[in-house]
Amino acid sequence: MHPFQLALAIIVATTAVCVDGFVVVPNPSSTSTIRPPMISLRHMAADATSADKTTTATSNNGINRLQLTLEKPLGMILEEVQEGQAQGVYVLELAEEGSAAGNDQLIGLTLATVNGQDVTNLNFDAVMERLVEAPSPVALEFLTQDAKDNEEPDSYAVGTTVTIKVLEDHGSESLVEAKVGDNLRKTLLDNNIKVYKGLKQTLGNCGGAGQCTFCAAEFVESDGWAERSEYEDQKLKKAPNSRLTCLNNIQGPATIRL
Repeated sequence: MHPFQLALAIIVATTAVCVDGFVVVPNPSSTSTIRPPMISLRHMAADATSADKTTTATSNNGINRLQLTLEKPLGMILEEVQEGQAQGVYVLELAEEGSAAGNDQLIGLTLATVNGQDVTNLNFDAVMERLVEAPSPVALEFLTQDAKDNEEPDSYAVGTTVTIKVLEDHGSESLVEAKVGDNLRKTLLDNNIKVYKGLKQTLGNCGGAGQCTFCAAEFVESDGWAERSEYEDQKLKKAPNSRLTCLNNIQGPATIRL
């Protein structure tokens, strides 16, 4: 075990489990001055192996986001925004070893995107998976305090049942009961909606990785949905009203066309 991992394990007086370059540490006794104490904190810190730090911070022109490009290991200790809910994570602490060290302005900020993919509606494990799988260097965006203060409250709470109307060929339509917070592509497939058309899309799709664009859906109407990501703007330049269903968690009712 690396000295940093050993020290971290001793400090929290518990067992740290290393998973693919990240350390997940349950810490029931920890509290935070940034947010109310959680009943059970789960920390994540980058494994302190050798890596050069290449950090750049820029303002996102009035969108109140902080952008960073960091080499792995990141050295960020993350915590759920709300325990047990798919509402993303925020930066609790920065480890001494890791490319994020020295960027103290990150502490308390909510992680918004990982390589352009929105993670604000994912649970802790899903965010961790995105970070583990992301190639180095990884592009991250954080919501600043101003952005969080100015955000409108969610129209539909996570877990709320909403209806997704799917417009199909020949004028037919299907109604899918869905839960806010669930992945849209998975929900459609679980309800036997034909997301992929033809042999090429069926056999050649990327499996929900956000690369092939075959799962794109045109949003005819929607309520409670935030604007699509910059990544989708780039991938779907010719379809301004479409979204990649694999990269979108359900935010409210919608009428879509596949």
